[in-house]
Amino acid sequence: MKTLLAALVGASMLATSPAALAQSAWTGGDDQPATPLACDASTSPSNPGEYNGGAPTNAPDRKGKALKVVDIPKLVGVGYFNSVAQGMQEAAKQDGNMTITTDGPTKANIDEQITFVDNYITQGVDGILFASNDPVAIAPVLKRALEAGINVVGYDADAEADARQWFVNQALPNGVAKSMIDQLASEIGEEGSFAIVTSTFTTPNQARWITEMTAYAEKCHPKLKFLETVEAQEDNILSFNQAQTLINKYGDELKGILGMTSVATPAAAEAVQQNKLCGKVSVVGLALPNAMKPYVNNDCIKTTILWSTVDLGYAAGLVMRAVADGSLKPGATEFEAGRLGKLQVVNQSQILLGAPKVFTKADINNFDF
Repeated sequence: MKTLLAALVGASMLATSPAALAQSAWTGGDDQPATPLACDASTSPSNPGEYNGGAPTNAPDRKGKALKVVDIPKLVGVGYFNSVAQGMQEAAKQDGNMTITTDGPTKANIDEQITFVDNYITQGVDGILFASNDPVAIAPVLKRALEAGINVVGYDADAEADARQWFVNQALPNGVAKSMIDQLASEIGEEGSFAIVTSTFTTPNQARWITEMTAYAEKCHPKLKFLETVEAQEDNILSFNQAQTLINKYGDELKGILGMTSVATPAAAEAVQQNKLCGKVSVVGLALPNAMKPYVNNDCIKTTILWSTVDLGYAAGLVMRAVADGSLKPGATEFEAGRLGKLQVVNQSQILLGAPKVFTKADINNFDF
């Protein structure tokens, strides 16, 4: 997640007052305008507008035929994308005529991810599912895939719209921002100081989330004090070390850590627990319930926020099948997503999974992903 990056001034920036928060950009965001939700309620998405996605060139007739699809996430070997892949396999099994293979870099490295996409274009596949590490850098290779007649669908982290056909959006950025900032303020108080542990400053979904968090905090929680954003590459050890560094650097001033990734949030919780700061430093972030159960169940951390990653993968798999069949066309306003029911089309060419959920000690054990 990231914020309004009007200027990327180093890895840290200290905001000592509401005025500083309002006038300064948080590191890690993008430069697009924000649309913060109302402070007291969320709003429903408006008309999606005119389709702005891409289209494959001279794609063969794939309706009802066997599909060979590759899934290339930001990185492999982490619980978040493992559970997304589980949902994709559910969709493939339900379809009965589609195979989805997950393959990708072991670190969230855009150059390596581009190489994987390029290799699968050369090998020849019917479809590419992706979660990008950099929306701009990945666009040229995805466009080459479209030019080769390959169906391209994104999920979790988008690319430039014309570099893919559809994007399955796990939650609207302003909805994520509202959930995160409201929860943070409820735990650390309206004047508490906090820092952010993110993946990289170029990771598109996190950049958008942080931008929206900036705007929502300024509007609804203007006295929150932002300390800095640090990068952790979605690496468990680096995430822990970055959280430890924040704890050491700010001492009693640090009241909360926002985790922008499924790796950063439990790693920050572990750092808080090892430093015996449970109840003194809150960790609010996006993470798999299974990864956060130990910290929530022992009352060190109060909540974790996420969507169903299995549902995200399931929806992405079904969208790929529908795109290949030609049943999901530009101009659609909703998508029939199997057991998920009807999903809304938003932002011209995105399919919205739904609002994020706040998991607490009361219900976190009811979920297994």
